[in-house]
Amino acid sequence: MASTHAPGFLALVTDAKTRIKEVQAREIPAIFASEPTARLIDTREESEYAAGHVKGAEWLGKGVIERDIEAKFPDKSVPLYLYCGGGFRSAIAADNVQKMGYSKVYSVDGGWRVLKDILPVE
Repeated sequence: MASTHAPGFLALVTDAKTRIKEVQAREIPAIFASEPTARLIDTREESEYAAGHVKGAEWLGKGVIERDIEAKFPDKSVPLYLYCGGGFRSAIAADNVQKMGYSKVYSVDGGWRVLKDILPVE
C-alpha cells in the first residue's frame, strides 16, 4: 500500500481487505464481457467523477454509497464492481456495502489509475 496515506487510513483499508473480494483492474474488460448484469460503480468524489470516469460507470461516491445504494440497486445479488483512484476507498466502500447484504461486491484494485488506460472514458 502507498506510504503517502495516513497510518490510520491504511489500517482501515487493510482491515476491510480481510473481508472483501478484490479483482485486478485489468480483469474488468473480461469480467464485463462475460457478466452482462455486472455494474461498475465509481466511488470517488463527485468532482473526480465529473473530471473523467469509465464510460458507463455509475457514480455513488464513498460518502453517499451506503445511503443511496439500496434505492439505486434494490437487487442485492447484482454483481457490483466498485472503483476509486487506486483501490483503497473502494475497499472500504465494498466492505460496508457487503455488510448491508449485497452478496456480489468487488473492489477493483488499481482503480481509475489503471482503468482509464484500458477502457473508454467520458
